[in-house]
Amino acid sequence: MINHAIPLAQLVGNDGLFSKVPGDWFIVIADVQNSTKAIERGLHNDVNMAATGSIVSVLNEVKQNDPAHEIPYFFGGDGVTFIIPPVLHDSVLDALAVYRNHIQQSLNLTLYTGSLLVEEVYREEKTLKIAKANVTEQLTIPVVVGSGLKYAERHIKDNFVLEEADRFIGKKPNLEGFECRWNQILPDEESKKVICLLIDCMDESRQSQVYSEILYRIEEIFGNHEMRNPISVAKLKLDLSWQRIQREFYMRVGEHKWLSILQYWMLNLFGPMYFSISKEGKNYLNSVSKRSDTIMLDGLINMVIVGTPPQVNALEKFLNDRESAQHIIYGMHITNASIMSCYVEDRVDQHIHFVDGNQGGYTTAAKMLKEKFSAKA
Repeated sequence: MINHAIPLAQLVGNDGLFSKVPGDWFIVIADVQNSTKAIERGLHNDVNMAATGSIVSVLNEVKQNDPAHEIPYFFGGDGVTFIIPPVLHDSVLDALAVYRNHIQQSLNLTLYTGSLLVEEVYREEKTLKIAKANVTEQLTIPVVVGSGLKYAERHIKDNFVLEEADRFIGKKPNLEGFECRWNQILPDEESKKVICLLIDCMDESRQSQVYSEILYRIEEIFGNHEMRNPISVAKLKLDLSWQRIQREFYMRVGEHKWLSILQYWMLNLFGPMYFSISKEGKNYLNSVSKRSDTIMLDGLINMVIVGTPPQVNALEKFLNDRESAQHIIYGMHITNASIMSCYVEDRVDQHIHFVDGNQGGYTTAAKMLKEKFSAKA
């Protein structure tokens, strides 16, 4: 993939900048089963951790086997989609099977996991093209146009069978670098709200044009990426409660080692000092917002942004107009804070932060989207 240093709206609107995904690659998903019900039971943080952990386990597996490969992935709050070369397919699925067992044990959540050959997507006359975009000087994301990933996700879920996992019993996932210790993050101004947004174009042939128009309009309403970013350094606060640290440790390790948890908790108590005193800590903290994954295009537009009530109203009016014209269907969840989980290889230049809204975030927006689709069916 060529890295395009142009505005995202401009990139999306230029089909010639995208490349067809090779037919011998695979689409792989890891998705929390019954995530909506889990969130209704107050388990949104657990759902979010489960999704983030699947990214960490896969990227660590790739790094161990073939670090030269760059793996596109798309985080959706309660699940992740990967695009995997054939040489890594089996090892990635094994890593996810180990992780699935681990999540069942540690969080009592079930993951859908599985894969579909890209060529199978093309046989169904679905499009799957990819490019790479610079969102900030420190964050590069894959961008997909077409309905290929959406089709693959439905197909894998519809055909999911929980396999016998005896050969993975006793194995632990590699979750090195996984962190989920930030408290919920309030907007930088009290009047602002956090908006979780999902937008699906109704006509695949017009997807690039429609999405480009929407992205330009969002920038007109909310300002550039920095202005609408829900992650503000001033609002970053560590959640060092014993319960949170214990939960993260258990999710990573899968067992309660009380002395180790105590040591882990005490080590984390030095976090605020590290971020306020050390140069490395300050640099890391200042780069968090620039490395926060707040926008994703996987055939849909997925965004977490922050804005004032008048900006939210302007966005809703614009989207309602486009929906009435049958250009799009959208789902939206408006809340008061965002949540963030992290994959930190090092605190200099190898860290990325996955952002969702609290109180349901992307999953609640997806529920609204599905209800609209059902009403149209």
